[in-house]
Amino acid sequence: MANALSGKVVIITGASSGIGAVAARLLAEEGCKLTLAARSVEKMQALAAELATETLVVKADMTVGADITAMVEQTIQKFGRVDVMFANAGVYIPGQMEDGDPNAWENLMRVNVDGVMRCAHAVLPQMKAQGSGDILVTSSISGFIDIHWEPVYSASKHAIQGFVHTVRRQVMKYGIRVGSLAPGAVANELWGIHDPAEIDRLSYQERGYLRSEDVARAAIFMLSQPPHVTIRDLVMLPQNQDL
Repeated sequence: MANALSGKVVIITGASSGIGAVAARLLAEEGCKLTLAARSVEKMQALAAELATETLVVKADMTVGADITAMVEQTIQKFGRVDVMFANAGVYIPGQMEDGDPNAWENLMRVNVDGVMRCAHAVLPQMKAQGSGDILVTSSISGFIDIHWEPVYSASKHAIQGFVHTVRRQVMKYGIRVGSLAPGAVANELWGIHDPAEIDRLSYQERGYLRSEDVARAAIFMLSQPPHVTIRDLVMLPQNQDL
């Protein structure tokens, strides 16, 4: 069976670490051409040096609209098309509402909601013209249930779910698929977890966290489906996450 992803051009936001970096490695193995986008250029350059594929590294802040526009324009200039926008960049803030910082909440919303919408907006003309494309958004289980210890983060992911479900219906007639990948707790940098041994303990032993690799493989599963199949939402949880 032919590799459904070979040769496809994929933009990955939040590509310098966590799910984004692992997805880049796995998509490179699938034969994809990649644009790696994030603020940490040095990390992305080191990652690009590992990958046996054509790679473009773009410094992009998801709170800056001009950066997102430039990211897409540079990708089209280099590769001639965009097949996948993996809008993966995100910010996580838990905690009690009364103790929170409204300025930090504003930044979270700009990354998690506005940045995702701008990413979709920037690629839709190209995807519409070519008659195909995937917009895949890293959402969260927090977009499906109300998690009381992370109200602002949950609000952002509920917004994203509404966005995915409505935009999908607007663009499906052009051959464009829109889906959300919604994991539970992931043992990675977003949660402040860096030590490989700690990641192993939390995931393999306690089964309370997913790994970035688990989520990246799920993304590849979604993107590998034949064109007549849309996976609108893929919700995945650690085996012992009690939600």
